[in-house]
Amino acid sequence: MVGRSGTGRTAVSSGAVAAAAAAAWHIGPAATWLPPVRRILSPALDGRGHPGHVALTFDDGPDPASTPHFLRVLDEHRVRATFFVVGSSLERHPALGRALVAGGHEVAVHGWQHGRPWFPTPLRDVREVARTVGAVRRICGTVPQWYRPPYGILTGGRLAAARRAGLRPVLWSAWGRDWTADADARSVRASVLADLTGGGTVLLHDADGWSAPGAWRAALGALPGLLAECHRLGLTAGPLAEHGIKRVNTAQADRARRRR
Repeated sequence: MVGRSGTGRTAVSSGAVAAAAAAAWHIGPAATWLPPVRRILSPALDGRGHPGHVALTFDDGPDPASTPHFLRVLDEHRVRATFFVVGSSLERHPALGRALVAGGHEVAVHGWQHGRPWFPTPLRDVREVARTVGAVRRICGTVPQWYRPPYGILTGGRLAAARRAGLRPVLWSAWGRDWTADADARSVRASVLADLTGGGTVLLHDADGWSAPGAWRAALGALPGLLAECHRLGLTAGPLAEHGIKRVNTAQADRARRRR
C-alpha cells in the first residue's frame, strides 16, 4: 500500500510539473506584451530600428469601408507603411490586398482570425499562420517577413508558428489606443506622441472589426498630424522593411534571460 501511494504521488507530481511546464511554454512569451519587458529583453520585438526612422504599421485590415481612406492619406503624403493583415479578411477582399502592394506598402501577417489565445493550440497556430502566409503570397504576390499576433499576445505556440513560417515577430513601441469608443484624433495623436522616438514602431488600426464601431476614424484623423510631427522631428516614416531592425540570436537571448 505504501509503495502504491508513493507511486501515485510521484505520478501526480510528475503530471503537475508537466502541466506547469506546458503552461509556462504557452504563456511565458506573452510577458513581452508589457513594454518595459520587451524593451529590456528584446528591442527587436519592441520594433527598435534606425534612429532616424519610424516604422508605421497598421493592424486588422483589410476592410473596404476603411482601408482605402488610409491608402489615400498615405499616398497624399508619399509615405509607405506595413499592413498586418488578417488572412480571412484578405481572402474576402483580395482587391484590397493587391491595392496595398500597388501602393508600395508592405503586407505582413496578423493571423488568420483574431482570437485570444486562452488555451494552447500549437497545431492550429502553425496551420493558421501558414494559411495566412499562403494567402499573402497568392493574392498579393509578395513574401511576408513579419508577424504580429492578435492583441500583441505572443504565446509559445504563436512564436513557434512564426518561426516555422520564416516570419520575424514584432510588436510596437508606440500606439494610438485607437480601438476604443471614446478615441478621437486628438487622443490618438497624443498617445502616439507620448512614446514616439526615432527608431520606434507605431501601431494604428486601419479597420474596426475587433474595435469599437467606427474607431478607425480616430486613427485616420490623427494620421496627417502624426506624419507632420515626424517630419518636424526630422524622422522618416516608412515600412518595417526599411526600419533596420536587427535580427535576434534567440539562443543568446535565451541564455541572457536565464542569467537574469
